[in-house]
Amino acid sequence: MPVLAATIGCCMLALVLVDAFSTLVLARRTQHGFRIARAYYTLTWRPFAAIGRRIQSSRRREEFLSVYGPLSLLMLFGLWVMGLVLAFGLLQWAVGMQPHGLSGTLENDLYLSASTLFTLSTGDPQNSASKLISVIEGGLGLGFLGLVIGYLPVLYQSYEKRELQIALLDARAGSPPSAGALLRSAPANPDKLENQLALWEAWSAELLENHLSFPMLAYFRSQHANQAWLTALVAIIDCAAVVGLCSKDDLQRQAEFTFAMGRHVLADIAVEFGLAEETIREAQQERLPDPDFSNLRESLSSKPELFDARRCSQSKLRSRRKLYEYQASALCNHFLMTLPAWIEDEASRNNWQAAMTNREEVPFAVSDPFAKTPDETEK
Repeated sequence: MPVLAATIGCCMLALVLVDAFSTLVLARRTQHGFRIARAYYTLTWRPFAAIGRRIQSSRRREEFLSVYGPLSLLMLFGLWVMGLVLAFGLLQWAVGMQPHGLSGTLENDLYLSASTLFTLSTGDPQNSASKLISVIEGGLGLGFLGLVIGYLPVLYQSYEKRELQIALLDARAGSPPSAGALLRSAPANPDKLENQLALWEAWSAELLENHLSFPMLAYFRSQHANQAWLTALVAIIDCAAVVGLCSKDDLQRQAEFTFAMGRHVLADIAVEFGLAEETIREAQQERLPDPDFSNLRESLSSKPELFDARRCSQSKLRSRRKLYEYQASALCNHFLMTLPAWIEDEASRNNWQAAMTNREEVPFAVSDPFAKTPDETEK
């Protein structure tokens, strides 16, 4: 029995340490099989999202979903701590810890393990193996606390950088943003639009690196209920797809770069969150019907110095959309967000034009299409 306890304790300790290292220290995507953090987010997000789908109020639904990101992070830290306490408790029980003034039971060993991890006491072990394990656990406790304290500022700094570009889109494209609004607000100077596309390319690249290094950041909702990082990203890709079709020279080249980076972000994040190919390839609702496409062509025709509207056909644009809409839709379904409209909805609004006191109920929240699942609607 002690051998089995020691084996379980060592395996559990290795799993927790590797997982914490991969999440807090190793700022890159890991490919090894089982991850505590990945399994934890898979198991906890599904019931949380199922509850969110049943909330009818747009504002309340977004407020509810916004709690998950920060709360899940704190609970993950707690899960790691529990794993460390249990692992060291099993090891102490296996080597026969002889605590001063207490009987050597598993319950007492777990208690002393928790005390040692939080550096409250060492339990005054009487044998050499227990002393060594207590010293290692106390050192890990201090190191783990330091990592958590240092990790949170880095995570929230990445969050702030992500939200900056989303906030800048409000005046240019509305909330939620749309490609049609972005094209109408585009500067008449090709060089200025090229610079704007370059900034969006850089933001997309930063978004990719942050969400691969800190996957839990994807669950952090935006400050406003009618904004989302995924909705903003897809609107930018939509805009770049159109500009790449009907512009020329350096502007067209930069639009292609921005489009390619946006596709890269969607593809890699879909893989990171384990969205299967069959899920991604599900049939999608038409986002750009013919009336909206005609509206889009009119916007392009109004800026002949930038665009040649004749080069933008429905068939060409549909071919480009197939390159990224499947991944975008799968991610939207996973995170309870929605793909942006190509032409802004009448209910969309510019947040800068509305006072905080007039935002009691957001008319078009990013999770509205997910208020009910299709199965719930049939019932």
